[in-house]
Amino acid sequence: MFYLYILYSPSRDKYYIGYTSDVQERVIEHNSGATNYTRSGKPWNLVYKEEFDLKSDAIKRELEIKRKKSRKYIEYLINSSVG
Repeated sequence: MFYLYILYSPSRDKYYIGYTSDVQERVIEHNSGATNYTRSGKPWNLVYKEEFDLKSDAIKRELEIKRKKSRKYIEYLINSSVG
């Protein structure tokens, strides 16, 4: 399985979008400073994820969300997945 995930940094008030095969391990990596972009925003909290059978589908979904360049859309995804 592969996952699209969205992290949120309260200190930077920013979202980070990525894909992985292991969400929990990836969050640990972001919070340990392993990624340049997320190093300054620790702690990062997992706020959203989608599951895919194929890596290519997770990548396509990541790019789809990033192309929108819309915080409102990201927040809509997060809020619609609650409950």
